[in-house]
Amino acid sequence: MERKTVLVSGGAGYIGSHTAVELINAGYDVVIADNLSNSDISGVEGVRAITGVDVPFVNVDCCDKQAFAQLFEQYNFDSVIHFAAYKAVGESVADPMKYYRNNLLSFINVVDLMRQYGRHNIVFSSSATVYGEADTLPVTEATERKAATSAYGNTKQMCEDILRDASGAYEQINGIALRYFNPIGAHPSALIGELPRGVPQNLVPYITQTAAGVRECLSIFGDDYPTEDGSCLRDYIDIVDLAKAHLAAINRMTEGRCNAKYEVFNVGTGRAVSVFELVKTFEKVNNLKLNYKVAPRRQGDVVAVWADTALANKELGWQAERSLEDTLRSAWEWEKRVRNIK
Repeated sequence: MERKTVLVSGGAGYIGSHTAVELINAGYDVVIADNLSNSDISGVEGVRAITGVDVPFVNVDCCDKQAFAQLFEQYNFDSVIHFAAYKAVGESVADPMKYYRNNLLSFINVVDLMRQYGRHNIVFSSSATVYGEADTLPVTEATERKAATSAYGNTKQMCEDILRDASGAYEQINGIALRYFNPIGAHPSALIGELPRGVPQNLVPYITQTAAGVRECLSIFGDDYPTEDGSCLRDYIDIVDLAKAHLAAINRMTEGRCNAKYEVFNVGTGRAVSVFELVKTFEKVNNLKLNYKVAPRRQGDVVAVWADTALANKELGWQAERSLEDTLRSAWEWEKRVRNIK
């Protein structure tokens, strides 16, 4: 059987590196493209160490169409998984143009170049933020997309629309958008994990950095939400489970099992966990005490969102497997390795 090649744009990053591992383990060849603006070459090195494969890496900005085109000239991949985007909700509210420029242009370039070079399948890294403040929970793929509460969320909606329209108009382009919820944890090997540049914008790396003494205190943004304990509710999915969902999507496309040229799937656990519950679970499973305080609400945050995953379970043949406890243990093992904590 001919081996298939997948381009993973943004593949040095948190989700991209874990997805690359799952693709390689399943028999795909992988090319990683990343400009390392919000990631590190150690992500690529980790993929190589885990898989034993010398994965090709190209340092390229997907917004630079001319440079990006050279990668299409050099490598014969038929499928792309596009992760290359900025992803901090708060930052996108403060600096929206940074997000519109990078997230939209990089994706437009990917779709344009796929058309130009005769490539077919694209999996887009979307987000539960497209649902905004949903009227009913859990959200299904048929749930109305509300007006985005941040520029980040708006770019995800706009890229979904671009993919929907492009796959409808151009015979060769097939698209799957995976709307995922809150990825956390690290690979069981502790060789790859979430390594944000500067101050973490996501909860779990801030938790682990606080536990490691890198951050003095964890801020929990709001304890006055209309939830049981006053903190936001989210659907936290293990990073390896999430990576396997991308593998399932690529398999579906390469095996010709899609029901339409453009499909959308929620990728989550289907379970709502509060911020306070997450913090307490981390403390319990790792036998630690965190220094944390309650801070004012953060602009752009919705009260609650979690997934109905029935469609992904049925159509992709995929479901989340790892427990929250195991995931939070893996996050701390990764942080300890990065910080050389025994």
